[in-house]
Amino acid sequence: MLKISEITSKNDWDHFLIGIKHYDFYHTFDYHQIAKNENDLAVLLTYKKGDLVIGFPIVIRNIPETTYYDATSVYGYCGPIVNKNIEDFNNEEFIENLNEYFKNKNIVSVFSRLNPFIENQNLILNSYGEIVLQGKLVNIDITASADVQHHNFQNRLRTHINKSRRNCIVKKATTKEEILEFIDIYYENMKRVDAASFYFFSTDYFFSLIASKSFETEVLLAFDKETNKSIGGSIFIKTNKIIQYHLSGTKNEYLHLMPSKLLIDEMRIQGTEQKYEVFNLGGGLGGSNEDSLFRFKSSFSKCFKDFEIWKLVINQSVYNELVKKQGLINMINDINFFPLYRYSEHS
Repeated sequence: MLKISEITSKNDWDHFLIGIKHYDFYHTFDYHQIAKNENDLAVLLTYKKGDLVIGFPIVIRNIPETTYYDATSVYGYCGPIVNKNIEDFNNEEFIENLNEYFKNKNIVSVFSRLNPFIENQNLILNSYGEIVLQGKLVNIDITASADVQHHNFQNRLRTHINKSRRNCIVKKATTKEEILEFIDIYYENMKRVDAASFYFFSTDYFFSLIASKSFETEVLLAFDKETNKSIGGSIFIKTNKIIQYHLSGTKNEYLHLMPSKLLIDEMRIQGTEQKYEVFNLGGGLGGSNEDSLFRFKSSFSKCFKDFEIWKLVINQSVYNELVKKQGLINMINDINFFPLYRYSEHS
């Protein structure tokens, strides 16, 4: 008998997470509903054996023009969660059941971004599919004293924050108008960096994040003291002992004041005072450790965490057929994209 169960309702999903205790906002029902595409199905897979409980949130998608499906994770850092330490866990039965579930659902492949701040994910998925290192994430260790944190800043960063603090004030956005100001700033920023269309989230996306009671979304705005105009903003999302630096933007004409650096510093101070343990700034674009985004984030801290993804092919013959249909079969070992048959959707 299959030991994998599905949860798709908010009440059951929320109740399950309460029992797990250690999870991130990426694992919540609300975020899955906010982040998934309209026709996709968000499912929390659960496995129980004795006092062991494992949860694995996924998003199931139809593969266009086929009767097959694949599964992926929401944007961010997700992966499996477990209710206790599992150093001696034998995952064979779990894998057997999970594999059977995927086959029964006609799922060809599964992809998930993992969360380095959630323990035991590698143990749960050990020897099942492939775990690939994508790059590094930057964490500010806010369990250290504020002085130690500040000491770990690059010298140039300290100068920039001091300049920004002299010229700007920081305020928490609380009104609809202030949230709309942030959204405008964010869109302007995405246009400047020529971001992919995926990053232009709808207005509803932002307001749904703020409305959720499953996590705390905080929008900080930086105002220019001279003009009293909002010039930059950042969204931070807090869950349990984790703060995630989610989205950010700066108005083009105020880039020289570097308000994003000030906003991160303000959240660092606040998170330290509130006894949070993790402040994840994320990594570079596509996991790069070399681009300007990673250099910006790593100026705050050299406390790096591995960012890994998990890839699994359930039905290799169908997978190959789908890749062949896209005219990519000869490039199956050359393109670093998974699943490869969806490459054209993102290229």
